[in-house]
Amino acid sequence: MKQLKLSRFLIVCLLAFAFAMVAAAQEATIVGTVTDQSGAAVPGVQITLTNTATGQVRHIASNDAGQYVVASLGIGNYDVKAESSGFKTFEQKGVVLNQGDRARIDIALQVGETKESVNVEAIATRVQADSGEVSGVVTGNQVLDLSMNGRNLYELATLIPGASSAIPDFNGPSAQGSSAAISFNGQRPDHNVFLADGGEDYDRGSGGKFEIMPSLDAIAEFRTLTSNYSADYGLGSGATISMVFKSGTKDFHGGMWEFFRNNDLDAANFFTNASGGNVAELRYNVFGFNIGGPVILGHYNKDRNKTFFFYNEEWRKMVQGGVFNAQTPSSAMRDGDFSSYLTLANPIIIKVPSASQLNPTELARFTALGLTPGQPFPGNIIPSSLISLLRRS
Repeated sequence: MKQLKLSRFLIVCLLAFAFAMVAAAQEATIVGTVTDQSGAAVPGVQITLTNTATGQVRHIASNDAGQYVVASLGIGNYDVKAESSGFKTFEQKGVVLNQGDRARIDIALQVGETKESVNVEAIATRVQADSGEVSGVVTGNQVLDLSMNGRNLYELATLIPGASSAIPDFNGPSAQGSSAAISFNGQRPDHNVFLADGGEDYDRGSGGKFEIMPSLDAIAEFRTLTSNYSADYGLGSGATISMVFKSGTKDFHGGMWEFFRNNDLDAANFFTNASGGNVAELRYNVFGFNIGGPVILGHYNKDRNKTFFFYNEEWRKMVQGGVFNAQTPSSAMRDGDFSSYLTLANPIIIKVPSASQLNPTELARFTALGLTPGQPFPGNIIPSSLISLLRRS
């Protein structure tokens, strides 16, 4: 019985450690100053931050200067509450934190009873005043809603100001076969750095390729830092593209999908139609599923606010044919009649092979027909008796 309990304890520890490792890279920070109506700092104010998706709660108190910092927050929506004796309770809901944010939430307390509250609406657009970095975030909704030819998530990085893309029109979701040729602010594309949950997603030992190409439906968001960013991201002189994977919440969620392209839905190009050919075969299917929620083991995490999981799997299958269009000789040309070439704006002249190209027997056959080596065939027509000889030569 003791061994069984120990095994269960170790499993819980391993799961908690694994999920904590993943969550560590999904970080944001909230900073601020607590003041009263006169603008004076208020120390010792109890500040509570609640993640509305997971129910996780963080507590902190303002220092002697009325300042507070809450670091290592997961991305998502938060409610902020501040309480202090002699002041009304301050509440601000719907604070959105994206990856790498350093959001400033200054709290102005009003004199009153704590049972009274002052609700502040979240600011739709916040000015980044606590960091000099230049960056842009592609949110999870944008990742899912924007259509991409090939469903390659790195194409979304081209939406960031300062990006110049050399990615081809079709960029499939293959780690080794796709392109990430994006220049930011004039820097070389191979100087960019790609991170997945804090780990480098770039194989420098094989000519610069991705190690993994995650499913779009597994991405919570990603931030592209283009200049003036922290030394924490000092791996390259170009941009740093940092992805964050989704995480589970206190409620179970899941989904399934399939995206496909098929030649039955495609039109043939002009030349294929003109020749009576068929559309090239195309079978491109991207399908998968994901599921996430709280980890519940017996009485552990019964409130669903401690440990979470998220699982994603996706398959990609592709069959792609091609159509080759080339001009072929007419029936007259196959019989040696190239007289139509003489009517071109730049006539094409068919000449008899030079004497050095012919052996004595072949030379005798040409001269017997009144043809001069190195000179044009009369009328640009090759005698039928010489066609087989010219084919062999």
